[in-house]
Amino acid sequence: MSKIDQRFYEDRALRDAAKAVLLADIEHARTTFSGKGLAERVTGRVGEGAKDVFEVAKTHTQDNRGIIALLMGAVLLWFAREPILDILAEGLDEPEDRSENLADEVEGSADMETAEDPNPNPTPPGESDD
Repeated sequence: MSKIDQRFYEDRALRDAAKAVLLADIEHARTTFSGKGLAERVTGRVGEGAKDVFEVAKTHTQDNRGIIALLMGAVLLWFAREPILDILAEGLDEPEDRSENLADEVEGSADMETAEDPNPNPTPPGESDD
């Protein structure tokens, strides 16, 4: 075989090897950037991060149960603040209404005592004027 033929076969082998590497890179890029590939990577990373955060939170929660309970109570009160304030406002308004009602009743009973009776001597039951 001549030098030219030898070089030709070597160049062909290099070309075929480069083509194989290029096709492998293209296939790798397709799987990497496909929707499923991206979703799997993101899900995997988020899942691992969430597991780490959960473990750290679990450790801190075990050490600080009282603080966590206090914070949960504060958050609960914060979300329930409107109904609680409404109940308190109704409770504060009622005594004023009651005092006004009592004042009206006292005035009404005083008016009744001072009003003249149209029949000052009522007849007892069983007796008739006839």
